[in-house]
Amino acid sequence: MKKIVSILSFITGLSFILGGCTDYLDSDYLFDERMTIEDVFRNEDYTNEWLARGYSYLGGGQLQDVASKKSVPFNFADDMYFDGEGNRYASWKAGRYSESGLNGESQGIWQNAYRGIRQVSIFLNYIHLNKELSDQQIADMRGQAHFLRAYFYWILLRTYGPIPIVPDEGVDYTKEYNEVEQARNTYDECVKYIEKELIIAAETLPLQRSVEAIARPSRGAALALRAKVLLFGASPLFNGKAPADVAAALVDRKGNPLLPSAYDESRWAKAAAAAKDVMDLNFYTLYIAYSKSTDAVGYPATVTPPYDPDFSDTDWPNGWKNVDPFESYRALFNGEVPANENPELIFTRGRNNSDENIAAMVLHQLPRVWGKGYNSHAMTQKQVDAYYMADGTDAPGMNSMYANVPGYAGRYDSRARTSGYVTAAELASYPELGAQGIGVSKQYAKREPRFYASVAYNGSTWYFLNAEETAEEQKNKQIFYYRGEDNGYKINYSLLTGIGIKKYVHPDDISLIGNSYNRARIRSKVDPAIRYAEILLIYAEALNELTGNHSVPSWDGSITHTVSRNIPDMKKGIQPVRIRAGVPDYTDDVYADADKFRMKLKRERQIELFAEGHRYFDLRRWMDAPVEEPISIYGCNIYATKDMADIFHIPVEVPSVAPIFSLKLWLWPIHHTELRRNKELTQNPGWTYPE
Repeated sequence: MKKIVSILSFITGLSFILGGCTDYLDSDYLFDERMTIEDVFRNEDYTNEWLARGYSYLGGGQLQDVASKKSVPFNFADDMYFDGEGNRYASWKAGRYSESGLNGESQGIWQNAYRGIRQVSIFLNYIHLNKELSDQQIADMRGQAHFLRAYFYWILLRTYGPIPIVPDEGVDYTKEYNEVEQARNTYDECVKYIEKELIIAAETLPLQRSVEAIARPSRGAALALRAKVLLFGASPLFNGKAPADVAAALVDRKGNPLLPSAYDESRWAKAAAAAKDVMDLNFYTLYIAYSKSTDAVGYPATVTPPYDPDFSDTDWPNGWKNVDPFESYRALFNGEVPANENPELIFTRGRNNSDENIAAMVLHQLPRVWGKGYNSHAMTQKQVDAYYMADGTDAPGMNSMYANVPGYAGRYDSRARTSGYVTAAELASYPELGAQGIGVSKQYAKREPRFYASVAYNGSTWYFLNAEETAEEQKNKQIFYYRGEDNGYKINYSLLTGIGIKKYVHPDDISLIGNSYNRARIRSKVDPAIRYAEILLIYAEALNELTGNHSVPSWDGSITHTVSRNIPDMKKGIQPVRIRAGVPDYTDDVYADADKFRMKLKRERQIELFAEGHRYFDLRRWMDAPVEEPISIYGCNIYATKDMADIFHIPVEVPSVAPIFSLKLWLWPIHHTELRRNKELTQNPGWTYPE
């Protein structure tokens, strides 16, 4: 029984350090009185089950990147709004929650991530016992386990900042409690550990997965996650530029700082080189839907972008002549494209239909009448204004409500917003609005294709192709949000900005509200955990921050990258994303100025990565949160009827929301239970300790 004692010591030690739960081992269903740890890992089926259990921790809503309001609403920053459940959004934006989070999620993130770490760490310590698996299979599974361990630590690091790194070999259970308590590692130590894990994973993981194993990581997934981790480590908050009050409060028990005290430009160089490692695999590309001239319900004919001398006359990848920008972006997220047919998808958790994530997102986005949804996930006016006009210029009136906000210089348009509404006689001039564009505010006309794939503006068309064509269900419906309309303002579950969200919604999608959700008519979606567009944007962002030349070894040391802020390489990151979107490239003066380019890059991420779980964390790592988070949330005037259309479309502050940003909102709190269990832990800035 020596091995069973050994593994129990590992588990017990982890639970001491990490505040583990009473069910000390989540895979204990594999044990009975006659089974030892040797029996588990000598059996191929049990070994596979053990690793599968590690994957399961990524599936819960608390560790998801794309998640509905039912879980931790990290997907809702200054770009998305949700209604219902006691106005939790107002509490979220005002920081009115405790060390338990909004609904106990703080401990859930911590515990589930560390449970996953424990699960795969045990796997790595005992997989060598298995003689039924081939050496190749074991190498692949080891790579998966190292990737998972890195991913769990990444979620923790992104959420809490520096966290304890558990010894890979476990902890001696014979030691006293106070001897196994573990302090938080520094941010740099966490980054270095995660990077090491991902390089180990990349060495053994295959470049490509079969259809059956599409949700398992590949070499590209390990290298892409490495680029994300290094990008955060290069960003101002974690690279020697943290606000003084944050840096002073984020220390260990001995007062040692957990964040670096000096800025290091080479971190940006490492992030750029890591992104280039992914690009140099020559395996990924952006997903493209090709242009079409036919028009069908739910699948409109291609709307050709305005003429651009650089891109209009050239086929993909150097231009958009043969591309449908709208469908290229829409189909990425709505379930139209299977994961195995999507060349842009680097890592996914697979098809995602639990209550906490993408299916729930869509259910809450669908209009209540006709769509049978909750009609409660809204887009803010700030996000609407971020989208460009079709010719790449700013929308008139963009961010005009923030004209006097410090930090918005150069980021607002002082012209009056476009007035008027599309008439029947004018409809042919606005093909982007479809056949049912009559009555739509011209503020929403002539916008870039990603706008129409993402924004459910007042008067937009919802297709509901799975509708049964009854009195309660109809296909191809134009939906207005004026007060008094079917989907207009109501006391419970309303679209409180008057602007809905279409990202992730397929033309087929329709639901049915009842005691249980009817999701049979919502097409299954693929979680876009890491996609190639993000890697390209990481590359461009990191290069922009360089002032000198840097030599950085590739991930495997086979070559040395020479990286610097040079425009041709920056264009390799930005141009493909904008070509696919059907919008022109930046002007020469933007590329020539690091400050201007940074402003554009941030906006590009805001648009391209909308509703994918990035914005909340981006605002913090850039240290933009003190500007962006506390300013008022704006939307349409949802109390206006159709007869008051002009009033409806004038941006107004959303009532009952008083957003703030304070010290405690930089990082997520550590639950008091964890602080009681591990006395070496220190709390995050602004949060309290247990009494």
